[in-house]
Amino acid sequence: MAGSHPRTREITERDLDVVGDLLTRGFAYRPRTYWMRGLHRQATREVPPNAPRFGYLMEHDGVAVGCLLLIYARKMIDGVVADTCNVSSWYVDPAFRNFGAMFASMVQKRKDVTYFNITPARPTWPILEAQGYVRWCSGQFLALPFLSWRGATISIARVTADSAPVEGLRAEDDAMLRRHAGYGNLSLVCRANGRAMPFIFFQLRKRRGFIPMPAVQLAYCPSISDFAACAGALGRYLLLRGKPIVILDADGPLAGIPGHFSQARGRKYFKGPHRPRLVDLADTELAIYGP
Repeated sequence: MAGSHPRTREITERDLDVVGDLLTRGFAYRPRTYWMRGLHRQATREVPPNAPRFGYLMEHDGVAVGCLLLIYARKMIDGVVADTCNVSSWYVDPAFRNFGAMFASMVQKRKDVTYFNITPARPTWPILEAQGYVRWCSGQFLALPFLSWRGATISIARVTADSAPVEGLRAEDDAMLRRHAGYGNLSLVCRANGRAMPFIFFQLRKRRGFIPMPAVQLAYCPSISDFAACAGALGRYLLLRGKPIVILDADGPLAGIPGHFSQARGRKYFKGPHRPRLVDLADTELAIYGP
């Protein structure tokens, strides 16, 4: 490795092809189209002021040797406006791996931002904990909501990218549902007792040997209690569309909903002033790039 140490700068739109090449080298099981689709989605979404749109690039003698994807968002957490950052995929060429830890840590220093990792590999769990990250989700619940008696009288409507504004929803929730429908996710509105509740599901495809069953993943809802209240209606809606299983982040089994809780997958970590909510994966890597 000749020359000076590598330098780090923000990724710009002119770098997207290079970033796509780096990530394709680093993640052999993902096609380049997967990365380019997500990068172009990042190019058009809103980000908080003073936040990088894509993340950071590592260069050595003018050649890109690494990249780190960051997905910033501004959202409400426990009634407070919070800036969050999904620390997403990163890759560094083998010759520069000794700079990898420094590269990853130097872009996570803002004290006002809550950083989180929603897809940590098991070997990285102790590393994240040593870096000050705290676990906020212990596992996943594989639910069979169509067997639940709850929510039998609830009505359900699908929202598409071109749908008219949904009566009774906050403007932010309405825009979120239509945005995620445009990503190919399933956006639904449940109505009960005069209340409209937004739900988003990831439409899972088999990948790397995981999730071979007909399932969806709950990406967003106002709260787990809202999902439990609507479980029967949602479950039967999804069952009629060939999706009997709903996977959701949880810290244990859900009362009144048949299923199985597992700690083998689904652990999530955060660092910063605001603890993320369970079942809020909207505008994260799983939504923008795909599960």
